[in-house]
Amino acid sequence: MQDIISTIRNSLDQLKSAEKRVADCVLREPREIIKYTITELAEKSETSEPTVVRFCRKMGLKGYMELRVNLARALPSSPYIHETVSDHDTPFRILDKIISADLKTLRDTMNKLDANVFEEVVNTLTNAKRIEFYGVGGSGIVAMDAHHKFFRLAIPCIGLVDPHMQAMSAALLVPGCVTVAISVTGSTKDIIESVTIAKDTGATVIGITGRSESPLARLCDFHLSVHSQEAAVWLAPMSSRIAQVALLDVLFVAVATKRFAGSKEKLEKVKKSLIDKRY
Repeated sequence: MQDIISTIRNSLDQLKSAEKRVADCVLREPREIIKYTITELAEKSETSEPTVVRFCRKMGLKGYMELRVNLARALPSSPYIHETVSDHDTPFRILDKIISADLKTLRDTMNKLDANVFEEVVNTLTNAKRIEFYGVGGSGIVAMDAHHKFFRLAIPCIGLVDPHMQAMSAALLVPGCVTVAISVTGSTKDIIESVTIAKDTGATVIGITGRSESPLARLCDFHLSVHSQEAAVWLAPMSSRIAQVALLDVLFVAVATKRFAGSKEKLEKVKKSLIDKRY
C-alpha cells in the first residue's frame, strides 16, 4: 500500500493553492510535522485549521491526527513510542532518557511561565465560588487528580471527564465560577465546546495546555503553557502530563497558602477522617 508521503506527492496537481502549501510543508519537514498541532501546521503553511482538515481528507484521512500517525509509520526510525528512545536501549537507559525528558519539561515550563499571569491564576482560584476541572483521555486523569486535591480546601469543585457532563455542568455556571480546562494539544473539540459554554455563562476560564497557540488558548482568560517537545503518536503524552500535574500541585499549595486560616482546619479534618482507614 502506498505510504502517505507518496500519496501527497502524487496528489499535488489536484490540490488548491492553500492545500498545496500545507502539502509542501509536510513534504519539506515530515519529521517536524509529527510534533506539530494542527494550529502550528496552519501557521507554518500560512493557511487555516479548516484548510489543514480539508487537505487531510483529500489524502483519504479522517483528520489531522491520522496524518501524524501515517507520517510516523512512513518515516524510518520514527518516534512511534518516545522521541528519544531507540529499539536498542536497555531498560535502564530508557529510564534515564524518560526521566531526563520529564525534568527538562518541568524546567522549561517553570522558566517560561509568566509570574504575573500565574499570580492572577492563583488569586482567581482562591476567590472562586466554584471550580470545575475539565479534561478528556489522559488529561481527564489530570482533571480528576486536581479535584482530588482542591476539594480538601472545602472549595466547591468537581473534575469532569465526560463531555456531556461537562457541557451540562458548564451551562449552570455563573460569574465568579472558574473552569480549568486541561488539554495537551489545546485542540480537543469536546473541551473547546465545553469551555465555550462556560464562557457564555460569565465563568472565568483557565487553560493548561501544551501549546500557547491553540484554539483552547485563544478562548481562555488565563493560559498556562506546559513546554514539552514530546512527539510520540502512539502512546498518551508523558512529559507534558507530568508537568500538568506539577502545575496543579503548585496551584493547590498556593491557594491553600492564600486561604491558610481556613485551609489548615479543613486539611486537618480530612487527615483525621482517614485515621481509622489505616493500620
